[in-house]
Amino acid sequence: MQLRDILSTALATAPLAVSAAGTLGFAVGNTNPDGSCKVQSDFEADFAAIQSNTAAVVVRTYSSSDIFGNPCHTPSQVLPAAKSAGIKVLLGMWPDGGAYDKEKAAVDEADPTSFGDTLYGITIGSEGLYRGTYQVDDLLGWIKDMQNDYPKTPLGTADSWNCWHNGSMDSIITSGIQLALANGFAYWQYQDISNATKTYFDDMAAALGHIQDVSGSLDGLHFMNGETGWPGTGGSDAGAAKAGDDNMETYWKSAVCGLLDWGVDLFWFEAFDEPNKADAIGDDGQVASEKHWGSFDSTRKPKFNMRCS
Repeated sequence: MQLRDILSTALATAPLAVSAAGTLGFAVGNTNPDGSCKVQSDFEADFAAIQSNTAAVVVRTYSSSDIFGNPCHTPSQVLPAAKSAGIKVLLGMWPDGGAYDKEKAAVDEADPTSFGDTLYGITIGSEGLYRGTYQVDDLLGWIKDMQNDYPKTPLGTADSWNCWHNGSMDSIITSGIQLALANGFAYWQYQDISNATKTYFDDMAAALGHIQDVSGSLDGLHFMNGETGWPGTGGSDAGAAKAGDDNMETYWKSAVCGLLDWGVDLFWFEAFDEPNKADAIGDDGQVASEKHWGSFDSTRKPKFNMRCS
């Protein structure tokens, strides 16, 4: 079955106004391989690698202030680098563990709206409801606070596709956000690479369909795939999902290029390997490495051809 046939079936219950092609973005960490905070020149090197090897026009960050105890002040470093490179930034705030005020202070410090359309938008939180690190009422309060201070900036949040689909996010959908980022990883659903694309498309269709039902219209709400990816060589297997650069490339060419072809905007997780990153714990309770998810290695060398055509 062709990719178009698979996605057409998957999206049958969630019609989408398809553009010529979706927009490709990358998730970018804010620390170097040695754990130090990235500064403007580090981000400039990141963007040069991304722009030389891909069609990406936007990047997504996560934490705006501290990471592993380091005061990174990411917005103040990434925005001028992006403006110089001609790439857009979706600034992320990581409010978990009582960090909202510190995160907002780092955003305010950078005066992000002064960078014009380099600022793509701001997301408050990432998979916090899925992980249980904050509650819906917390997120609603943070969104309202940011709406008051940044009324002209597109705001939103990211969470797992199933949280958007199962009703957990309904009050978020109707809160006035402009960006709804649904993350979807066939790998974390322990799918063999041969079934990964269909699983991914089904997940995106389920999230999109529910968001559309609740909102009544997608005219003022931009749906995006907030994260998808596959671990490369050196990563951990997850059941039938086998890590490796070959499978990463296969997933990119099939799933990522397929969804972009249908006009859905997405962020690949992630741009660069992070050898300093802590291991994750999967749904099965097993330890899984997150050090090798980059489509570039930690020296910014591409692992495969990331052009879709």
